Amino acid sequence: MIEVTAGLIRDLLRAQRPDLAEHPVRLGARGWAAQLWRLGDDLAVRLPWATADAGTLLRNEYTWVPALAPGLPLPVPVPQFLGEPSDLFPHPWLITTWLPGTPADQAPITRNSAHSLAAFLTALHQPAPGDAPTGQDRGGPLAERAEGFARGLAAVTELGLIDDPEAVDAVWQDALEAPAWTGPPLWLHADLHAANVLTTEGALSGIIDFGDMCAGDPAYDLSAAWLLLPDADDLLTAYRPPATAAPGPGPDGATVRRARGWAMARVLSGLLIGDAGVHGRPGGKAGWGPPARAALGRLLGHR
Repeated sequence: MIEVTAGLIRDLLRAQRPDLAEHPVRLGARGWAAQLWRLGDDLAVRLPWATADAGTLLRNEYTWVPALAPGLPLPVPVPQFLGEPSDLFPHPWLITTWLPGTPADQAPITRNSAHSLAAFLTALHQPAPGDAPTGQDRGGPLAERAEGFARGLAAVTELGLIDDPEAVDAVWQDALEAPAWTGPPLWLHADLHAANVLTTEGALSGIIDFGDMCAGDPAYDLSAAWLLLPDADDLLTAYRPPATAAPGPGPDGATVRRARGWAMARVLSGLLIGDAGVHGRPGGKAGWGPPARAALGRLLGHR
């Protein structure tokens, strides 16, 4: 693994963006797939560091986000420059605008932000073009995740991270039995969790990390209703499906069932990443455990 330092970033800038090379550089955050470094007051540098496909994800972000960002009602980081692999660094890297705020895994949403998030998803969930990226295991049929869910459920049960595995599995099985999405593939953020949304004074103030954006079933993004908010129903009521879906407020019942299933699958991932001792690996996040436990309680009807 290449050690990412301020000196390396400055060398990359001197080679490919010398006009920015003298801006102050300081660490912003170490995420799961990429590191974020502040560049002056208004920009940031994102460099892949822990997953093999992170470079591809940055290219997707650079290709698609600039056209989508103006239509989104919440601030998002907008790519400004794509750095190419070189002898200094063997992966693509990205310069984006910088967003102020604190990730929700450090400062949870405490003020009612359901309408803000619903408006963001309503604006984003539009039919994607045919050449849009597709998620490897996001936004497709839940059945493709069934083996992974079973392994995750077994692991959290063995580790004692959940009290009622049967109730957890019941949510998943109900989602599997729900009718599949039959509409066109819609644009998805595909990674809405507590570390990828920003808060300011307890209110949702921005959405970050579009590297996993893809086209698919909106239920995947709607799982954020349980992952992020005190009351999922507030978001589901305020959300407006695209014109190609069934008319009326809120998603249809089948989409809600699939969204609950995706939320439960993502809870298991959050528990394992946050609580099972794997946070020592590159990109691991001990802080992901508390949001996952809170979401688990909401999914099982515990307040």
